[in-house]
Amino acid sequence: MRKVETALAAVPGVISARTNLSAKRVTVVFGEAREGGAGKLIDALAAIGFNAAELAPETIQTGPDTGRYLLNRLAVAGFAAMNIMLFSVSVWASSDASDPTHSLFHWISAIIAVPAVAYSGQPFFRSAWEALKRLRVNMDVPISLAIFLATAMSVFQTIKGSDQVYFDAGVSLLFFLLIGRYLDQRVRVRARGAAENLLSLKAQWAYVIDKDGSVERLPSRLVEPGMRLAVAAGERFPADGVIVHGTTSIDESLITGETLPREAQANATVYAGSVNLGAPVEMEARAAEADTLLAQIARLMETAEQARGRYVRLADRAAEFYAPAVHTLAATSFAGWMIAGAGWEYSLTIAIAVLIITCPCALALAVPAVQVAASARLFDRGILLKAADGLERLADADTVVFDKTGTLTAGVPSLANGAGIADADLKAAAALATSSRHPYAQAVTAAAKARFGSVQAVSGIEETPGAGLCRVTDAGEERLGSASWCGVSQGEAGAASLWYARPGAKPVAFRFEDKLREDAAETISVLKNADYEIVLLSGDREEAVKIAASAAGIEDWHAALKPQEKIERIEALKAQGRHVLMVGDGLNDAPALAAAHASLSPSTAADVSQTASDAVFQGARLMPLIELLATARKTRTMAFQNFAIAAGYNMLFIPLAMAGMVTPLIAAIAMSTSSIIVTVNALRLRTAKLELAQ
Repeated sequence: MRKVETALAAVPGVISARTNLSAKRVTVVFGEAREGGAGKLIDALAAIGFNAAELAPETIQTGPDTGRYLLNRLAVAGFAAMNIMLFSVSVWASSDASDPTHSLFHWISAIIAVPAVAYSGQPFFRSAWEALKRLRVNMDVPISLAIFLATAMSVFQTIKGSDQVYFDAGVSLLFFLLIGRYLDQRVRVRARGAAENLLSLKAQWAYVIDKDGSVERLPSRLVEPGMRLAVAAGERFPADGVIVHGTTSIDESLITGETLPREAQANATVYAGSVNLGAPVEMEARAAEADTLLAQIARLMETAEQARGRYVRLADRAAEFYAPAVHTLAATSFAGWMIAGAGWEYSLTIAIAVLIITCPCALALAVPAVQVAASARLFDRGILLKAADGLERLADADTVVFDKTGTLTAGVPSLANGAGIADADLKAAAALATSSRHPYAQAVTAAAKARFGSVQAVSGIEETPGAGLCRVTDAGEERLGSASWCGVSQGEAGAASLWYARPGAKPVAFRFEDKLREDAAETISVLKNADYEIVLLSGDREEAVKIAASAAGIEDWHAALKPQEKIERIEALKAQGRHVLMVGDGLNDAPALAAAHASLSPSTAADVSQTASDAVFQGARLMPLIELLATARKTRTMAFQNFAIAAGYNMLFIPLAMAGMVTPLIAAIAMSTSSIIVTVNALRLRTAKLELAQ
């Protein structure tokens, strides 16, 4: 920390620097003379061995860590419950209520229970209070009433010297309820927001060319329209604009979904987030920050996510009728026993027992317990479940919409006519291709490695941006690149995307394709047999989409779609009453993923697409989609089973509690037993044999 702060303090214009070791952040205060901005600070840190980047204000995460918040309270409740139970066992073991030890142990239990309830009950108390302020009830209202009344009544009985003390019941109830709440939070892996993750796709720095020709480094968020920018090979374009000088090839796969690079010359349009694959170029910014294509996609995603947010979870739907019924039963029990002349203490004790019996612990665990078991099963099979209600929406799906590039296909160009290329030609072409990062060159290298095991690199290779590679040998010049670069006639140029030429030999054509995943056709067949409707929506060109759709067995396909058009297609399906599962990987798919009823992405997808998805699958196969859908359907079935268990438990014990035959202690034990049964039932999902049937 001292080393970092000392180095930064030495930078001209810096007044102070404070290091946060745990967050790995430094806060720097500048004076009026701010020379060089954050760039000088980063250079100063790099000089002493620390890699740093400017932290944009919009990337700073705020808000509490919900997992730690619940876990701390769960630990306190568990510790308190165990200790109070020890004192309670001692009290139960003695039948002499006049023994002073009884009163002492009750007071010790109160000293432990009251602060434990005040601390550990906060998640429920705050939620209940927020609901009551809005003149409504939720599941946390009866929970809070039961815990508060049981604790308050027990304190009153302790002061009075009675044996009707139920600190153990109240704290144990809180412990079990917090387990359910924590499990639910664990499944609810909330990303910081899909639109914010678009920041990771932007160039963090822009190199601005001043009028005098000097170059200044600025954060990309400070780029304004009209600025002249230098973009080196391998960098992302920091803004939307046009190329004013230079020729290069651009990887726009994240933007358009097209795997093949686009050749770009002067006046060609470029988009923020796309990658400059070829030579250094100069561009003029035409749109920055809020007006870029990335920002437009972010706005589409935000709108789509708001629409999805209206989905009501299964447990929330159950709470709509459950909470009012609980309050009615408890109030009826209290009023009935008061009318019968039982007195307010006995009547309130029965009402508390009813509240504890009906506290939705089993109901609250019904869905989270199954979801935890399902997420563990899916994780073992290479599928990461991200959204808490994702399985519920996946179980509803009846239509599967696929993207093509990177989803149905591998997303990487591969050599299509390798069998027709002689060994000598492939070796020579691969020797040139090894020095280039161009996707076609990498595909040639991969094909040579697959055939020969390795590729021998050569020296003296020169690359001409937008044209290709060349090397001078004793026999003459070898070239690998475009048709014109390799001397191919205009009539033959359309036969291939890449050519190899050497003296005294006819140019060799290299054709490429984006192959389907090896089990794509099989996966589509299984989905069709399970009565899913299959649709292919792609931003790729029509010919490529048609070939892929035919090979996969998809009849309903659409090509050359923009992000907004994909959303419109999905909305049309939803208007027909269909529940759409979108499977995609590109940045252009992210709004459609957010708009669909449910969504899935491969692990190779853009960060923003993974964030917008309910689940992410790993590996080169598409079959995990079948496992995910089968698990989702089984999860819904088992959730309903758990609801039935909870309902059966309530139907058995509520009448007994209202009749005064159940004490708060017995109620707590019965409630805990139902929770254990629900959890054990959910664990069966881990090893169940599942199939995707009709």
